[in-house]
Amino acid sequence: MSDTDAIAALIHEYAFRLDAGNLDGVAELFAHAELRFTSDDRVFRGPAEARTLYDPVVLYDDGTPQTLHQLGNVTIELDGDTARARTYFTVLQITAQGLHPILAGEYRDRFARTHERWHFAERLFDPKLVGDLSRHMRRST
Repeated sequence: MSDTDAIAALIHEYAFRLDAGNLDGVAELFAHAELRFTSDDRVFRGPAEARTLYDPVVLYDDGTPQTLHQLGNVTIELDGDTARARTYFTVLQITAQGLHPILAGEYRDRFARTHERWHFAERLFDPKLVGDLSRHMRRST
């Protein structure tokens, strides 16, 4: 597998795990990464802190959040054992009222290669369009 394909597979794996309701698996993808948001200055490091970001996700009887993450415009730039990527995302969710886009934006990622394997080094979440998240995320108290 090429380096570009390996990095694209990591980007896609995030969506697959999240849509399957595998929130622990999502957090493991960020074992060696920092997670940030454009909306605040907090930094989340490692899988335990990453996992807290997904605590508010509503999981339904089938064990999933009943979402589908659509990824596009994936651009990957390699630089030796590091890389950067930009990806647009749209999150669709099915409810009793039908299928709805609930969130869209951009992931800006950094990757590193260690022991011949690529991993996330940083993800910046940049939500640009926010819809009705009430059936996707519990409100923080």
